Amino acid sequence: MTTPVCTSASDAAVSARQTRAHTRPYPSFASYVRARQPVLLRTARSLTANPSDAEDLLQTALAKTYVAWERIEDHRALDGYVRRALLNTRTSQWRKRRVDEFVCDEMPEPEPTGGEGDPAERQALHDAMWQAIMKLPARQRAMVVLRYYEDLSEMQTAEVLGVSVGTVKSAVSRALGKLREDPELDLAR
Repeated sequence: MTTPVCTSASDAAVSARQTRAHTRPYPSFASYVRARQPVLLRTARSLTANPSDAEDLLQTALAKTYVAWERIEDHRALDGYVRRALLNTRTSQWRKRRVDEFVCDEMPEPEPTGGEGDPAERQALHDAMWQAIMKLPARQRAMVVLRYYEDLSEMQTAEVLGVSVGTVKSAVSRALGKLREDPELDLAR
């Protein structure tokens, strides 16, 4: 068989398309996936222990293949490309994994929480504390709420209120002194 001689640029383009057509047995990415998905899924399952993880792994590898679809000249090598993407993706996942669980011989005891006791007593203390805070002057109340309820630092509280850090320290100190002297809180303790 002889190779046809190209006479113009358009003939050369047609010839190049015909040559690529011989190396592109799949007219589209979707047709490739439909034809090869079962085989590729078996490969992905061999790389993971969980069937759901294998499906995710294959989907990631196919997404990478889709991005490179136009750059892959020889579509007869697509399976190799996807298998390499599967392996590289799985290796990356393995390297990024975190171990959050540790094997131990016996069950660890739960951490004791500081608020154990009667829920009604905790609520009564919470209500009494809030009533005492509401008695404070507005500026002190704002600083106490920002420092202890919103958990802001002294510097952050000063920035929010537009005052100096020293002002926050002194005002919070005076407010805590008033709260310590509040008779309703003394009964709740």
